[in-house]
Amino acid sequence: MKRSRSVSSALTVAVVALICLMVFSPVITGCRKEQKSLKVGATSVPHAQILEFVKPILEKQGITLEIIEYNDYVQPNLQLADGELDANYFQHIPYLEDFCASRKLDLVWVAKVHIEPMGIYSNKLKSLSELKDGDKIGIPNDATNGGRALALLEKAGLIKLKEGLGVKATVRDIVENPRNFQIMEIEAAMLPRVLPDLAVAVINGNFAIQAGLQPTKDALFLESSDSPFANVLVVRKGDEKRKDIQELAKALQSEDVRKFIEEKYEGAVIPAF
Repeated sequence: MKRSRSVSSALTVAVVALICLMVFSPVITGCRKEQKSLKVGATSVPHAQILEFVKPILEKQGITLEIIEYNDYVQPNLQLADGELDANYFQHIPYLEDFCASRKLDLVWVAKVHIEPMGIYSNKLKSLSELKDGDKIGIPNDATNGGRALALLEKAGLIKLKEGLGVKATVRDIVENPRNFQIMEIEAAMLPRVLPDLAVAVINGNFAIQAGLQPTKDALFLESSDSPFANVLVVRKGDEKRKDIQELAKALQSEDVRKFIEEKYEGAVIPAF
């Protein structure tokens, strides 16, 4: 009789334990932090490097950062618009605005991260004063960076542009070129590779660094630190308030990232926050 009661009690305890497990299991599971994946497109230097740095920060927030690297300025925006990416980080605001206007895309920036000063470089010359009449000068062939490069050439005293155009200028807006420099429009990513074939080239900071050039040491003329061309984190319109996007933006504008940028790039990349 006692044994029967003992077995009955044991069964009761087991049933109660099973019921408790069934009831509370979803609650326990729900309390665990769900790991989400965030796919971000970037050019390799410095964007992908900075994203790699913030990976551990996001891991603590339950976000796995997947970095997709590109070597051009077109596909990261197109693939973001098509939903193949959650965000991208490779471009400055004027380029984003121009690209979205021309392609009719609804992309918006959510955080300013850094500035990459554009510079004038050469494999042959040690100073712009060594330029000869008719020399070839390479600039990016996209509208925004091309205008930015022309504005830098004007600031360096090599050409003169139509009044008031600044970075919106094109080669057709050159009103004075007394030394008949040949302005060659070339894809931005290709400029470091064709530098030996040119007298000088105006190269974006990320491509200069990627090619082993140190802007603060190797540039013959460098954009000033007050440049308005901040590189930004970009998403599809409507995704700005997503929690994972907000966490990424917060991480990219952290003091740890500021210190990383200042120490790693030594002035070639400047924090914009």
